[in-house]
Parts: sequence; C-alpha cells; structure tokens
Amino acid sequence: MLPPIFTAILLLQITNAVKTSEFTIREATIDDIQAAFKHNKLTSKELVQFYINEIHKLNPIYKAVIEVNPDAIHQAEIADQQRKEKSPNSRFRLHGIPVLVKDNIATRDKLNTTAGSYALLKSVVPRDAGVVRKLRESGAVILGKASLSEWANFRSSIVPPPNGWNARAKKPVNPYVATLDPCGSSTGSAISVATNMVTVSLGTETDGSILCPSSNNSVVGIKPTVGLTSRAGVIPISPRQDTVGPICRTVTDAVYVLEAIVGFDKNDAVATRKASKYIPKGGYLKHLKSGGLKGKRLGIMRAYPSFGFANDTETLNKFEKHFDILRQNGAILIENLEIINFNSIISMFNGEDIALVAEFKLALNAYLKELVASPVRSLADVIAFNEKYAGLEKIKDYPQDLFLAAENTNGIGKLEKEALMNLTKASKYGFEKLMKDNKLDALVTPYSDGSSVLAIGGYPGISVPAGYDKDGGPYGICFGGLKGSEPTLIEIAYGFEQATNYRKPPAIKNQV
Repeated sequence: MLPPIFTAILLLQITNAVKTSEFTIREATIDDIQAAFKHNKLTSKELVQFYINEIHKLNPIYKAVIEVNPDAIHQAEIADQQRKEKSPNSRFRLHGIPVLVKDNIATRDKLNTTAGSYALLKSVVPRDAGVVRKLRESGAVILGKASLSEWANFRSSIVPPPNGWNARAKKPVNPYVATLDPCGSSTGSAISVATNMVTVSLGTETDGSILCPSSNNSVVGIKPTVGLTSRAGVIPISPRQDTVGPICRTVTDAVYVLEAIVGFDKNDAVATRKASKYIPKGGYLKHLKSGGLKGKRLGIMRAYPSFGFANDTETLNKFEKHFDILRQNGAILIENLEIINFNSIISMFNGEDIALVAEFKLALNAYLKELVASPVRSLADVIAFNEKYAGLEKIKDYPQDLFLAAENTNGIGKLEKEALMNLTKASKYGFEKLMKDNKLDALVTPYSDGSSVLAIGGYPGISVPAGYDKDGGPYGICFGGLKGSEPTLIEIAYGFEQATNYRKPPAIKNQV
C-alpha cells in the first residue's frame, strides 16, 4: 500500500484532475478510457494512480483487494510510452487498462498467489497463468490480486466461512447493502469492479463463483464454456468444471476481456484445443449488436426450483417484468418447461460432491508440485499447516472437512466413476435434452439459481444486472446455454442490458 504522505498528495492531484477534466473515471467503460487516452485527456499512469488511491480509501471497508501490484505504475508508464510511439499492441482494446485478477490465478511477478491462504504465502509460481499471459500480450496492466473465498470456497461444508472470507483479507462487505451476502468465491473481483476500484477483473468458477457474486454486486459476469479459457496456473478444484471469466460493469467490457483471454494454451492443451473450435470466426465483438433479443427462444422453468428457478411468489413477481421486457424486444419465451424423469435426473446431481473431492486432491497436488518454491507441496501439507496454525486469523473457526474428505480419496475409483457417469447423464438427459427438444437459445434463471446445472456440464452462462430490491440489494438475471453458445448468449445479454440499463453504482460516501 502507499505511504500516507504520498497518498495525500496523490489524492489532491487526482481530485483536481477529476474536477477540471471533462472525463470522469468512475463508471468509465473501456471504450471511454481508450477515447480519453486517444484525446490526451488521460494516461494509463493517471488511471492506475487513481485506482490505487481508491483501493487505499475503500478497501479497508470492502476488503475486495488482497494485494496491489508494486509494478503497476511502471507497467502503465510503459503502456503510455507505447501509445506515444504508436506501437502495434497499443491498438488492443485492453492496452493500458488496469485488471485485477482473483488471487487463485498465478502471476509471475512480485504478487503472491495464495487463494487467500497463509499456507501459500511466499510461494513462487513457475509462470504466469495462461489467461494472465494473454492479458499482458494485450497490453493490460495487472493492478493486483482480488480477494476471494479462501480456497475458492472449497474448505468446509460443515461450518463454511462467510462468502468471500479468507484468512489474509478477512470478510468482505457488499457495497450496496452491508448486510447482504456478497456471494463467493470471486467476491473481490465483483466488489472491486462495482465500487470502481478497477476497470475490469477476472474471476473463476467451479459452481456459481462468477455468476453469484456478479448477481449480488450488480455487475456483469461471464462464465465461459470449460476449456474456452485456459486454467493453467489457476489453483484448481476440478479441471472438469473450473473456468476463468471476466467480471465487469458492462456486457461490452466483459466481451472485450473474454476476447483477449480465450484460445489455445499449451499448458492446458487438451481442454483449450477442444474448446477452441467454439471461438467464432471474427471473434465475439460482432455479437454486440442491437436487436440481439429478436427471435431468440428463451426457456423458463417455473416448476423446478432445484433446477434453477426459485418459484416462490416473490421471485416470480419480481421477474415477470423482466420476461415482459424480453418479449417486448422480440424474444420468444417458452414457459413452464417440463423434464421427463426429473426426480431421477436431479438425484444424479448428488454425484458432484463425490467427484469434486477426488478431483481436488489430484489437481491441487499437481499444482503444488509444480511450484518453484512453496511452504506446502501437497494437500496433506496444507491440512497440516492449518492444524499447526489453527489460531492464525480465525482459521480455527472454520473446519477443513472438505480437505480431509479429499485427502481420504484415492484417485478416481469405482464410486467416483459412477458419480461422474451420473453427472454426464444428468447433463445429457436434463439440460441438453431440454435445450435441444425445445430449440432453445438460452435458459433464463433468476439470480444465479441455475449455476449447478451449468457447472456440472461445463456450460456457459452470463449474469446481467436486473435491478434492486426494496432494500437496495442488487440482483441479476442469468442466461445459460449449451457448450460454445457464447456468441448467442452475448447477443441476448447485450440486448437485455441495452433494453434495461439497470446497473447503477453503489452509493459510496466521501467520493472524490
């Protein structure tokens, strides 16, 4: 963090700059910022300094950022020089744009990569995560590490810590309503964007960890098809379900980030090669078009709360206006959908926990062994660390039953194979059959209620701000589709966003 004297000087400089300039950084989109760069109203260095100052002021309240990159200003200076020299990469949309990455995404620099745990403090990663490498190639500035639920919410199911809590940064606060769950595990990624502590961020999702915090903090989150973005260098839970995606204030900004990070990575070769076939020719930006809802067939399941729709009266009433908006903008709503053998299919979802604990041990051990230096080299080491330092920053308050369950597994045996087979069947005869039989472009769910359906099959989803409740608490609407359907989902999400413009920044006092 910055020394107090430097912070005071910086605050005065930025206050004057914001007041005297026509350009306002808060709520500025990537396009706004690039236009300001082009017309010499802003430099990347000034932008980074502004965000560092905002983090200094706001992060003690919201606890969304674990570390600020000490080299961020230097990276911004390089970006400014490249722009001045009109270097080829200065044409990239993310050039000079600050990005916070979740603290389970590796950066080979002065930043730690710890998943919020002291067990990985001072560990040294062998290289940048695949998505970070792509960000750097696009000219983005790595501003720092966003806070998260410790170990991406995969520590305890008996007494789970509050969403977003980790030993290093403590418990985060929802910037709209302090008592509202900010949701996890990409909590810091969502809060930092919502409060304008950064332009855009990266989150990760195994089951709901992009979609839920995006919904609860009034931002846009894209959970990509598994493998569309590399997971190399990401502290894992399950290679079968893990994915990395953008969290931003607008659909357009989220698509700019997605465009930058998708594609093949030799360090996640099998998954990224397979998913690369889904990248549309000409990229994703052409799908940011007006009228994107017209003719889209959108499914709504009112009868199955456990399959992604909380069918209580309050929720139904709250989202009726959204369904009307979709209709008014040309979407065709297919309602009251039914699933044959629903009870049998939903029971197969129980296999997710069985599969995850086994996959976690294998994947985490592989990640830890590859580290250049680390206090821990296996899941067993992590468990021992937590037991030894149980009194450290309330670690003792939260058990590690999921860790213990994972450590007791022995690879993918008969039980795990059966669970994985059931998950495949649940996806094939549940979600996929529903989508194909009804010729749906997307399934629409309130909040992030359909996250498990999308998670177990590796399907994509986009959460868009959908309004605020009577207490001011934000909520989103989610559009989910089959693998590789990101172009269609972008058209739907962008169409909804442009028709509603629901998002508004949180009311933060003492803003410059």
